[in-house]
Amino acid sequence: MDAIRCQGVCKDYRVGFWRRRVRILHDLELTVRAGETFGYLGPNGAGKTTTIKILLGLLHPTAGCAWLCGRDASRPEARAAAGYLPETPTFYDYLTGEEFLAFMARLAGLARSVAREQIPALLDRVGLSGAGSRQLRKYSKGMLQRIGMAQALLGNPALVILDEPMSGLDPIGRKEIRDIMVSLRKEGRTVFFSSHIIPDVEMLCDRVGILLGGRLARVGRLDELLGTEIDSVEVTLAGLPPEAAATDGALAPPLVQGDRVQLRLRAEAEVDALLRRTLAAGGRILSVVPHRRTLEEIFLAEVAERGRR
Repeated sequence: MDAIRCQGVCKDYRVGFWRRRVRILHDLELTVRAGETFGYLGPNGAGKTTTIKILLGLLHPTAGCAWLCGRDASRPEARAAAGYLPETPTFYDYLTGEEFLAFMARLAGLARSVAREQIPALLDRVGLSGAGSRQLRKYSKGMLQRIGMAQALLGNPALVILDEPMSGLDPIGRKEIRDIMVSLRKEGRTVFFSSHIIPDVEMLCDRVGILLGGRLARVGRLDELLGTEIDSVEVTLAGLPPEAAATDGALAPPLVQGDRVQLRLRAEAEVDALLRRTLAAGGRILSVVPHRRTLEEIFLAEVAERGRR
């Protein structure tokens, strides 16, 4: 059974004084399989949050249908299987971390005995075991994001939906959230998260969807999108004058750092010729690193193509 399915989903808003109709989502066809981590990638304003709000029943689509775990997403019982962390969560900051989670557990319909068992374990899981008795107003941005993650995991949901979970976090905070997402994947849970931070998507996901202007431009497994073909080869040499390393096949001028010379070549034959010249001249080969196409390059190419249209 699919964890998420959208069929022909459209969403219109009325804007301006004349209430002009603007379409935010255009015939969205999307499937997220149970147990996979799916990255929903797109620039700000692409329609990612609108999609998530439709999935959670917070917005109704203008046309089309959406399902969570096989149930109509507009039905309250469909949301019982999902945990959700919004992009900019707002909390009652006079509550402590433990009080906030207890309050959210009651809203979720969890028995008090279950909540008492889960709350300490969740605080420990998100690295807040020593801060549960502290008021939320005294939490840092990263700590608030982690307590938000803890409430999303109350009740052990099979599906976890995260809207820009790494937004505004420093590198340490981003790593902490990534580690939690990796652990959810190992447990076999479905994770659907939106982001415009491309390296996070590339690092975490089984499949990726690229949303541009409310339209799903590309969707597929990362290995299918990135391919296996080598895009270029980066070669680092030492003990060789820069002019001796120069070649017509370089994609950019050589980068010189002390006695090191770094070049980026496109063709493997040019790499072989450069390595032979280096050894013949008494130079040293420090590294040869093949580069494949990145998700960022694919994303930017899609954005550029949409701009040309």
